[in-house]
Amino acid sequence: MKIIITGACGHIGSYLVDNLFKIKKIKHAILLDNFETQRFNSLFNIKNNKKISFFPIDLTKKNSLKKFNNIDLIIHCASLTNAAASFSTKKVMYKNNLEVMKNVISFCVKKKTKLIHISTTSVYGREANIIHENDTHLIKPQSPYADIKLLEERMLNNVNKKIKYSSFRFGTITGISKGMRFHTAVNKFCFDAALNQKITIYKTALNQYRPYLSLRDAFKVFKFCIDNNFYKNETYNALSGNFSVKEIIKIIKKFKKDAKITFINSPIMNKLNFKISKKKLETEGLFLNSNIDIDIKNSLNLFKSIKNEM
Repeated sequence: MKIIITGACGHIGSYLVDNLFKIKKIKHAILLDNFETQRFNSLFNIKNNKKISFFPIDLTKKNSLKKFNNIDLIIHCASLTNAAASFSTKKVMYKNNLEVMKNVISFCVKKKTKLIHISTTSVYGREANIIHENDTHLIKPQSPYADIKLLEERMLNNVNKKIKYSSFRFGTITGISKGMRFHTAVNKFCFDAALNQKITIYKTALNQYRPYLSLRDAFKVFKFCIDNNFYKNETYNALSGNFSVKEIIKIIKKFKKDAKITFINSPIMNKLNFKISKKKLETEGLFLNSNIDIDIKNSLNLFKSIKNEM
């Protein structure tokens, strides 16, 4: 099998690349990234026994994929992220992410290439005890980033009869990789705690739940699709578990007992409290249950040599 991984240097993409050797069907992986975030280190010492190629490509350009042939699958990880910052970069994010998605879909349609698409559980924006994929009345993106992901899902639905794909609404990612950044909730909390900075929390969010997905489980999603030829042209929630901010902080304090907390007001997500169901994916035979305690411990340990002492 010959595949393309877009956004190969990012948080999710770099973890996938480092673990490709665990997927026997893959014989050749073509890695694409535009190096916008300059995560060159993601290409260092790739742990792999596959044929690996890398191309620095701007996927917003029309026909940017035309040189590639005989591609069985695209795993589409390329995207401008950071939901909170997306309010100030709205126009750029819409243009970039939707143009890239348009070109990826166009390639898949023309070349009969399968697609794994990453969406987000942030498309849900209403309070609920538990949310399933078909609860369309609970869909209300709270950021430009989430709105774009919903638009991408609709773009896929529009070509439903022309390609084979699976789309996954990922929970907030936890875990370490070469291409990780620290703007998502758990990573930012761990970064602040490790450097003895105060962990900033929205005042009303302490007991509110959100879905989280370990990178180890994200990899399981990709491997499951490839091993089982799992492309049913449907959308699935993908999460390791639902956790409140209070529970996340408790885990951090288990490994960093002196972690400090400060509370602030914020207009974003103050009223949202929801848990996500993963039953649809479990019905298909995929169970995601990695312990995020391990991800938090590993993230804190990245900075264990730093001591803020005078």
